[in-house]
Amino acid sequence: MVIPVHDVNPARGTPYVTYALIATNVLVFLYTPGLAGSVAGDSGLSQLCHLQAFLDHYAAVPQELIHHQMPRLVPTGEVGAGTHGPGCLVSAPDYDKSPPLSVLTAMFLHGSWLHLLGNMLFLLIFGNNIEDRLGHVRFALFYVACGYAAGYGFALLNDSSADPLLGASGAIAGVLGAYLVLYPRARVWVLVPFLVFLPLRLPAWLVLGFWFALQAVYSSGGGVSTAGTVAYEAHVAGFLAGMLLAWPLRRGTPPPPEPRSLLWGRQARHGW
Repeated sequence: MVIPVHDVNPARGTPYVTYALIATNVLVFLYTPGLAGSVAGDSGLSQLCHLQAFLDHYAAVPQELIHHQMPRLVPTGEVGAGTHGPGCLVSAPDYDKSPPLSVLTAMFLHGSWLHLLGNMLFLLIFGNNIEDRLGHVRFALFYVACGYAAGYGFALLNDSSADPLLGASGAIAGVLGAYLVLYPRARVWVLVPFLVFLPLRLPAWLVLGFWFALQAVYSSGGGVSTAGTVAYEAHVAGFLAGMLLAWPLRRGTPPPPEPRSLLWGRQARHGW
C-alpha cells in the first residue's frame, strides 16, 4: 500500500468546498458523542453506549436503506445491568429516521482518528483539482452523488446487514475516480513502506489504479481473511460513479503541468 502525500497539479483557485468538507468532518468527529473519551484514552462502556446510540440514529444501515426495516429496539445511550453483567440499554426508538437522509449524514461520521485523518488526507490531495475543474457548486453536488452511489451500492450487496455504515470514503472514492479520468498523467508524491518509507513520484493512473485494484480484490474477499469493518464495496461503487460522472469532461480538461522538481537529488528529465 502506498500513502499519497502531495500531487504536482496546482489548482487555479481556492478549493473552498474541499476545505469546508474537511472542516465539517473534523468538527462532527469532535462533537460525536462517545468519541471524546476515546480521544483522551478513555473508552469505557458508557462511551461505547453513547456512540452506538448516536450511530444507530445517524449512520446508514443497509437493511433500512433497501428494505425499510427499522429496528424495534435501539441503544438508548445509557448503561444498565443485565443477566450477563452491565451493558447498553435498548428501547423502542423515540425518533423518526429517514433512511435516504441517513446516507448523507453518514458521510460526515467517522469511528476513529485514523479513519478520519486517512479520509481527509485523500480529500485534501485530490479534491482541490476536481473542485477546480467542476466549480464549487457542481463539485459539492458531485461529492454528495458519489457518496449516495457508494452507500446504496454497498447496501444492495449487503441488504441483510444491520451494521451502521459511516465515513466519507465512498464520496472520496468518487473524487479519486474523477481524478483518474481527468488527470491520469499528473504526478503524485507517495510514501512506499519498504523497511522505511521511501518517497517516490508516480503517475496518478498508477497510484489510483493500484488503489482501486486493491479495493476490488478486498471487496471480493481476496487478500483479507474477513472484510472486517471496512466497506470495500462502497469504495468500488463510489470510485466507478466518480469515473462515470467525470468521463464527459475529460476532453476539455487541460493536462497537468510538467513537474520540474528534483527526484532523488537529480533533475528529473522525464519522471514518471
